[in-house]
Amino acid sequence: MSRIKATLSILFLSLIYTGCSTTQKIEALKPLPSDNTPMVFNTKTSFVNMPLEISLKEIETQLNKTLIGEIYNDSNLEDDKTEMKITKTAPIRLIEKNGKIQTVLPLKIWSRFKYGTDFMGLNDTREINLNGTITLLSDVRLSNWKMSTTSKIEDFEWSESPSILVAGRNVPITYIINPTLSIFKSKIAKKIDEAIENSCDFKPYVLDVLEKMSTPFITSEQYQSWFKLIPIEVYVTDAVLGKKEIKMDLGLKCNMQTMVGSKPKSSFDRDGIQFKAVTKIPEKLTANVAAISTYESASRIISSNFKGKEFAAGSRKIVVQNVALWQKDSKIIIALDMTGSINGTIYLSGSPNYNAVTKEIYFEQMDYVLNTKGLLTRTANWLLQGVILKKIQENCRYSIKENLDEGKKSLLPYLNNYSPMKGVFVNGTMNDFDFEKVEVTDKAIIAFITTTGKMNVKIDGMD
Repeated sequence: MSRIKATLSILFLSLIYTGCSTTQKIEALKPLPSDNTPMVFNTKTSFVNMPLEISLKEIETQLNKTLIGEIYNDSNLEDDKTEMKITKTAPIRLIEKNGKIQTVLPLKIWSRFKYGTDFMGLNDTREINLNGTITLLSDVRLSNWKMSTTSKIEDFEWSESPSILVAGRNVPITYIINPTLSIFKSKIAKKIDEAIENSCDFKPYVLDVLEKMSTPFITSEQYQSWFKLIPIEVYVTDAVLGKKEIKMDLGLKCNMQTMVGSKPKSSFDRDGIQFKAVTKIPEKLTANVAAISTYESASRIISSNFKGKEFAAGSRKIVVQNVALWQKDSKIIIALDMTGSINGTIYLSGSPNYNAVTKEIYFEQMDYVLNTKGLLTRTANWLLQGVILKKIQENCRYSIKENLDEGKKSLLPYLNNYSPMKGVFVNGTMNDFDFEKVEVTDKAIIAFITTTGKMNVKIDGMD
């Protein structure tokens, strides 16, 4: 009986020992990140062709806002025996005429003039009020983003023939008024030219549009991804006058980024953007986008891949509870917190690559970190088996397909009559994204992608 008890005791202790040894604790040496410097990466610039169309109606509206009420005042009677004030009485109308702009200006003229002779004081002054329309014809050009004109008065048209009552008789004075107005033709035309130049400075409007477009906006709620545009230079061709609009080509040289994580700050520098005149601009949009995945966001996505999965070899099993990624010496370190037959953290290293078919970032040449590998050889050699590493490697990946698709889907509304500000409308098309390369920085994994398309901007109805 005592021999049986001794045998049972040995079996019981053996079971206890075996049970305790099935779960082993590992404490591997953690490979530290290479650096903590700000993220810096190289990216190709993008070029966006934006044909710009400005309706004559819009220029007409801005001109009427500039020219309000009195537009001319000559209060010196002695120099030419005439005082004159000209007031706009109705909105100015602009019409295209044989490649030039015709300006129709309804006006009221108040004039006081001296007539007679100074001999023995035989002279008098009279006041007259006239209503009519002046028509100007203007050559148009665009210089330094300002539309400027060179105008000449083409015609005077009076609502009624100018006359004055002298000694009981209506005396026509058109012969007096018209030559007097002829003296001021150049001054009136210059006034119109100045008003057009002041009201048609498009540079502030272009900067306002670029500032709106440069504000980072979210492209995917699920992945917390943001799109950011950083303008560098703006190009413009000569303006061409059409029947109802003025057309010119704009070109935007810029950087484009897709950030994953919290909302990035806008880096728009209104004074730092260069404006250049060119003769021709390529017709298509070429976008080179840096799709940036922070290690935090990549860790979160890969951790979700392991949720509810067991990895087994024989009777031993592990469950990955959490995954963390960082960069060390141009490699990605993948930390796997696990429970089961082994409790603790193991470290793998690998190089990121891209699968163009599945649109996934994955890691190749994956292996255990040396400091971990030596320890595991003694404590859990079965983890070194290729089958376990292969199973783990299959889950250490994350797709950017939905991110790209969602990004394109989110960008399309900005190419469908998008209005970043009142009276400005953007339209265009975009092709599929193509992958170019992957880069590793201390802060993120960056996938560089490209796309092409077309875009145009129309200005009509601004405040």
